[in-house]
Amino acid sequence: MVSSILFVCLGNICRSPTAEGVMRRKLREAGMHDAIRVDSAGTHGWHAGAPPDHRAVAHAARRGYDLAALRARAVTAADFERFDLILAMDGDNLALLEERCPPAQRHKLGRLAAHCRRHECLEVPDPYSGGPDGFETVLDLVEDACDGLLATLRLPPAA
Repeated sequence: MVSSILFVCLGNICRSPTAEGVMRRKLREAGMHDAIRVDSAGTHGWHAGAPPDHRAVAHAARRGYDLAALRARAVTAADFERFDLILAMDGDNLALLEERCPPAQRHKLGRLAAHCRRHECLEVPDPYSGGPDGFETVLDLVEDACDGLLATLRLPPAA
């Protein structure tokens, strides 16, 4: 049973806070927001305490997601114990998580894009250095992956 999810990208200012905001709303709409805790973090702490990138906030707001109150933080050793599912945005961040994660907790690690149902992709690309289309692509992929993840979470446990 998954009761907590951590979304992880590089600096926790674009992709992972977008995933956190999207998943929070989808859980709320599904009536599951009290059962599953959602958070986000970065593999690097460069932006700790900072709000999400203003472009991520603006693009998310156009689709009805509120990221404004979120603040960046780095992944901590305690996160590997505290969260049931830790989903990276790309292979580089997954590799960093695998390096830091205790062997007994590695089963919790995965890629968010593995839950996509409409898009065939392995990664949610970093939009930071690109233009507005990158933030729209992130939202498209994150919405798809969160829908797939939510469907998985609704499945009854295997007997």
